[in-house]
Amino acid sequence: MRVVFADAVYWIAIVKPNDSWCQAAKTARDELGQVRIVTTDEVLTEFLTTLSKDEHQRRAAAKMVRAILSNVNIKVVPQSRDSFQKGLSRYEGRDDKQYSLQDCISMNVMESESIKEVLTNDHHFEQEGFIVLMKRNGS
Repeated sequence: MRVVFADAVYWIAIVKPNDSWCQAAKTARDELGQVRIVTTDEVLTEFLTTLSKDEHQRRAAAKMVRAILSNVNIKVVPQSRDSFQKGLSRYEGRDDKQYSLQDCISMNVMESESIKEVLTNDHHFEQEGFIVLMKRNGS
């Protein structure tokens, strides 16, 4: 079965129908067919934080995370001191980039799980050789 990584921007676009990346996220997901998704606690933390300002979005985000955690086709890699420290090492080693720590942790997980494709629009993943699946029409 095909395995892809899901970044926070994907989960945000799925939950927010008015998000500018909603259609790109749905198109990318539809084109994948049967797939196993991998994400991390850190990604879900970023997702929840992004949607925490509005009461309706906050409830929708929490409901989505509960669904993600109980979905047998989604693997959520737990955060740990080790993942933090390895992410920090990658972060420190990329002075010329603008990668967030969360992106560095995600990239490390993708490498450890041998995942090449990512449900995101973030070009930082392309800079590390991953395939970004969320593209706008014509992109």
